[in-house]
Amino acid sequence: IKVTVSRSTMHQQAQHFSPTNGDFTFVSSTDAEELSGSIDAPEVKLNLGGESPKDAYATAFLRQRGYGWLLEVDEEDPEDTKPLLEELDIDLKDIYYKIRCVLMPMPSLGFNRQVVRDNPDFWGPLAVVLLFSMISLYGQFRVVSWIITIWIFGSLTIFLLARVLGGEVSYGQVVGVIGYSLLPLIVIAPLLLVVGAFEVVSTLIKLFGVFWAAYSAASLLVGDEFKTKKPLLIYPIFLLYIYFLSLYTGV
Repeated sequence: IKVTVSRSTMHQQAQHFSPTNGDFTFVSSTDAEELSGSIDAPEVKLNLGGESPKDAYATAFLRQRGYGWLLEVDEEDPEDTKPLLEELDIDLKDIYYKIRCVLMPMPSLGFNRQVVRDNPDFWGPLAVVLLFSMISLYGQFRVVSWIITIWIFGSLTIFLLARVLGGEVSYGQVVGVIGYSLLPLIVIAPLLLVVGAFEVVSTLIKLFGVFWAAYSAASLLVGDEFKTKKPLLIYPIFLLYIYFLSLYTGV
């Protein structure tokens, strides 16, 4: 059986099946000879090291589920990057000034000593306590933890006593003042090594160091609000520094 289809019949069928959506049109070969035009190439994006199809699917899945915030990355602002000392809230100039205020407690020298109490910090007193611990070692590293423990809980005792007596001080202020006031004991440590053979001179230097440290701390912590109750706070501060000295000398 032979099937013969004329060209005119094919042309009519092609026109009959022409699509109506406007995207493309079937034409016969004879009509195609008269057509001309161009095809716009679609924009093609190459994925060079970017998200793989699986990653793109996971990203779309998380965003659809409402977990798109997990994919957000905060851009670092160069202006927000601070030096390490500033991030840790360490002001070396402020610490140096407070050290001078403690070592020279005489009001006639013109130092604003109240800054030690009114603007307490943690790193300065901690450095002083660690330095005192270092010179108190004698090969026994457990002394360091014990001295820090006495500093923390001794300051807590002074703080509670000051509050009971009506003082307006915070625990941070007491910790800072007690820590900084260990500096006189650090200063007399080299002297004790030199005059250690002379018992009388050594005892006088020890008493001088304890009075110096106790006076520096008491003059900052014991304010006018205590009135007649000042000795009740000065005495435990004095005993606390005697105990600190005993940890160093072994007395």
